[in-house]
Amino acid sequence: MRVLGIDCGSRVTGYGVIDSDGAECFLVRCGVIRSKSSESLAARLCSIHHGIFEIIRDLQPEAAAFESLFYATNVQSALKLGHVRGVSMFAAAEANLPVFEYSPLEVKSAVTGYGRAEKMQVQQMVRALLKLSEAPEPYDASDALAVAICHVHTNRFNRSVAAHI
Repeated sequence: MRVLGIDCGSRVTGYGVIDSDGAECFLVRCGVIRSKSSESLAARLCSIHHGIFEIIRDLQPEAAAFESLFYATNVQSALKLGHVRGVSMFAAAEANLPVFEYSPLEVKSAVTGYGRAEKMQVQQMVRALLKLSEAPEPYDASDALAVAICHVHTNRFNRSVAAHI
């Protein structure tokens, strides 16, 4: 199974693509899509959509996983983040990928075993789980990989439960 994890941000959107054989996960590629703060929101959304669509076209994932929105005190930031999530999800839907969402608590718990883990802890566990010599940089990329790993673990658990029902 090949999974695309996406960590949405209005300035930096992280992505991570992993393969899983059901037991282990392997890094395919990770990175970030940066948009210029000098550009209009519409132009930034267009470049994020295009970047996600190119990753999907190039790497052919079978599913896309997103971190769900969390509580934000700044309404403007939350709205911008919602727009970024919308165009990112649209890119996945446009490519006929099933889209899954996980809360920050679910992602951190799946990767570190602790739902309130710090970014550095998540980054180090992603490095360990993917057997990488160095931690993936920046945090946006490691967070996206964590979302993809969460999907693999959740999907594996759900299949296991279904097999025993």
